Amino acid sequence: MAGDGLRIRRRSVLSATAVALSGVAGCSDTLHGTDGQSVTVSMLAAGSLNNALENGLRPSVDTTVQIEAHGSAEVARLIAAGQKDPDIVSIADIALFDSPRQPDWFAEFATNSIVIAYNPNTDGGKQLADAGTENWYRPLLNGDITIGRTDPDLDPLGYRALFMLELATAHYGTDTNLRDAIPQTEQIYPETQLISQFETGSVDAAIAYRNMAVERGYDYIDLPAEIDLSEPSYTDTYESATYELPSGTVVSGGLISYGATIRNHSPAAVDVFSEHITGEYLNEFGFVVPDDYPRFTGNAPDEVTN
Repeated sequence: MAGDGLRIRRRSVLSATAVALSGVAGCSDTLHGTDGQSVTVSMLAAGSLNNALENGLRPSVDTTVQIEAHGSAEVARLIAAGQKDPDIVSIADIALFDSPRQPDWFAEFATNSIVIAYNPNTDGGKQLADAGTENWYRPLLNGDITIGRTDPDLDPLGYRALFMLELATAHYGTDTNLRDAIPQTEQIYPETQLISQFETGSVDAAIAYRNMAVERGYDYIDLPAEIDLSEPSYTDTYESATYELPSGTVVSGGLISYGATIRNHSPAAVDVFSEHITGEYLNEFGFVVPDDYPRFTGNAPDEVTN
């Protein structure tokens, strides 16, 4: 599979087993409430975190963890509307914490990048592999390849896909506006189901987070740092792209950064949260953890930061 500057990765499917602990360890015994019943910690999280939380975080703590995943914008909406009150909330864009119900503190704990994941067994996937990092958009403009994405009104991956296409238009110097020309409404899927569309044959490719391709073992094309929303030195460039959510909130492009906070404080929630933001499972499931993470904003409790 040749192509200009092509950088394609293949990863084996990760085992759903416990991973080595890093940072603050979980309690040695199952935590119990005052009535002797085991404690359950609820998490409302970004869809792109779901597999890592279910198969990486959950086995690494002794506390029972109840996980519900949606697009991060939907997570923020559910909380703002009072429809959900999780112990821990974890989202894929810290900008969504900037709302009337902004938490007192949150921790940035991982980053990611936008990639083009593809199915190498379809004609469309093979065309993308041949086009590579510098020309992947060309076969997409021909209309012969189906490429899935998520709803920009519901989660950051959806609007980040649009940011990437807008930035790509300028980066590659195309005559066609890629943000207008490539996305198709009928190819929008929930974040938790996006990559699984490969298995049903619904799409040849998807605009996805790197971790989504890594943890499911799919081929993907790395995009230039100027457009993949992963490189801090290009933050000013990323911020030139914007999207208005149905609420009227305008979000800007920027470095992808995941953030989490505890809403309902308890020893069990602290235990789970500490492993969530420091656990080695994050690397195992394809996320990138910079050296200065976790990074706290606001007045975080001492038992969380120490």
